[in-house]
Amino acid sequence: MDIRTGLDGLRSLLGVPQTTATATQPAKSGTVKDGGAFSSDSATLSSAGSEVAQTATDGGVRMDKVSSIQAALAAGTYNVPASAVASRMVDAMLGAAAR
Repeated sequence: MDIRTGLDGLRSLLGVPQTTATATQPAKSGTVKDGGAFSSDSATLSSAGSEVAQTATDGGVRMDKVSSIQAALAAGTYNVPASAVASRMVDAMLGAAAR
């Protein structure tokens, strides 16, 4: 499974708008150069992390809803109907098959 395909599917399930930066932004690569023990380590980051961070700062995240869900999770009272989960999964699978 291509990670971008999975990310696009997740975006559609969550209702996050599609951006064109995914296809045009190259992966970033960096190496730590502090002369320490980790100087030979490196990391390659995809544009997905940048998009998630940008969405959070663009106001695409409803912080009131996030905080209420976090509180419900912490209290152990968060409940998602199984039928809603199953419906979304079936819709996602049928949508992916239609493409």
